[in-house]
Amino acid sequence: MKDQLRLAIRAALKQCYTDGSLTSGEFPKEVQLEIPKNSEHGDFSTNLAMTLAKPERKAPRKIAETLVAALQGNSLCDKIEIAGPGFINFRLIATCWYKVLDQIMQQDETYGYSQVGAGKKIQVEFVSANPTGPLHIGHGRGAVVGDAVAAVLQAAGFEVQREYYINDAGNQILTLGRSILLRLRELQGEIVEFPEDGYQAAYIVDLAAKYRSEQGELNDVTEAEAIELCSRFGIVEILKWIEADLKSFGIHFDHWFSEQNLYDQGMVDQELLKLKEKGLSFEEDGALWLRTTDYGDDKDRVLIKSDGSYTYFASDVAYHMEKFDRGFDQVIDVWGADHHGYIPRMKAMLAGLGHPPEALEVLLIQMVNLHRDGQPYIMGKRSGNFITLKEVIDEVGRDACRFFFLMRRCDSQLDFDLELAKQQSSDNPVYYVQYAHARVCSINRNAAESGIEPLQPGQIDYNRLELTEELALVKQLARFPETVVGAALSYEPHRIIFYLQDLAAQFHSYYNRHRVLVDDPATTRARLCLVNSVRIVLANALQMLGMSAPERM
Repeated sequence: MKDQLRLAIRAALKQCYTDGSLTSGEFPKEVQLEIPKNSEHGDFSTNLAMTLAKPERKAPRKIAETLVAALQGNSLCDKIEIAGPGFINFRLIATCWYKVLDQIMQQDETYGYSQVGAGKKIQVEFVSANPTGPLHIGHGRGAVVGDAVAAVLQAAGFEVQREYYINDAGNQILTLGRSILLRLRELQGEIVEFPEDGYQAAYIVDLAAKYRSEQGELNDVTEAEAIELCSRFGIVEILKWIEADLKSFGIHFDHWFSEQNLYDQGMVDQELLKLKEKGLSFEEDGALWLRTTDYGDDKDRVLIKSDGSYTYFASDVAYHMEKFDRGFDQVIDVWGADHHGYIPRMKAMLAGLGHPPEALEVLLIQMVNLHRDGQPYIMGKRSGNFITLKEVIDEVGRDACRFFFLMRRCDSQLDFDLELAKQQSSDNPVYYVQYAHARVCSINRNAAESGIEPLQPGQIDYNRLELTEELALVKQLARFPETVVGAALSYEPHRIIFYLQDLAAQFHSYYNRHRVLVDDPATTRARLCLVNSVRIVLANALQMLGMSAPERM
């Protein structure tokens, strides 16, 4: 609808320049059209008259009057009005909107998908939890956000790769290995003093027992070798848990990238050499630094310490340089909110290498506050007092878990009510949305039992859709493709959740006030077309975000 209206407005503007009623000859790159917050103001509104005020040297309302005169008699519009300082409001004729139903029925499973991002390659790296323990509920939110961002980008035509960065190098891995080794020695009958910074959860004992049963006891190796063996064993086992949990959550990765592999293949040194050759790094006090202050960071950052050890920043720099070497136009990282201070130095590094800083987008995931019986759960791998993602999925189900994680902007804190997520009532937002889909499926079954034949193109008399609620539903359905594109370009999948809730609410309200299967066959067919268009959009949106669209509930 917007595209057709823009063409009509541009044609009217061209006519005004031709007849001399406007003289600047200015054509905007795009005619801005917004949906008024108050539906009484029309379907769309443009500020074109105000943007032309300066080149035309006229009051915006005078320009608006000229444009409206040129638009009179346009076949799209039922009413065109001028509001405020010069806004032009448009109300389209109903038949324009009802063409959307034909489009939905014809496109079916592809309605809402587009090629806006065709030819552009994007990587989304998310979860990337340290392989030192099971995924907890906080990881789950990052997993769903990353997966949903990737999904909406794909729906908008982008080529997307999902990647998991395995943090399998550094002190946390040594701590994991040492923790497993100490528990292994306890199983062998030794009395050990377990350090406060060790991983103390019960799964460490399980890993030690599994190592002992599969690999035997570690008696003939050095301490360092034993820690290394336990570390590598622990990483492999924990990654199996992580991959299984993510699979049960409906999440898969196209690529798993090992941090340790960066070092093993000399990639860190190779990338740091590139920085040196470009004059972006320097040595001072026996350490190697990156000149991030030249590109907006508040201080330069250490890559290699004076003792010769590499910082985490060194591997992160090498990793992100390697990402762009793979040819991605855009890289999206999904990080915990506690990493916000890390963003400027990463963008500064990219700027120094000649990449636009905006080529890296970082989505910060705020905390999840999990509630049960009014008491919050405390999460922390070291203390062992945490609830795993698997436990939450097993209790409330995959769909509810994914839906709840997407109900707020990812950078705002989320209260997750376990009891609400399990309810089968309209108070539970995911149940409310899925029930709308199931209701239409029930209507279809009733129609079939009544002998009503399946809908056929060209057999629908849309003039039978005379109710205000029916036109409002069609307008909501028409907004779905634009909602998907907006969610993709802004990396905000929660927009689709908001859309789903609004659509479900409109449908349930309509269903509760009006029968779909009525005595008049033509009205029945028109209403069946309308509610099945709702069903298609609900199914497409839910499946886009990795949730099911049940036919019975």
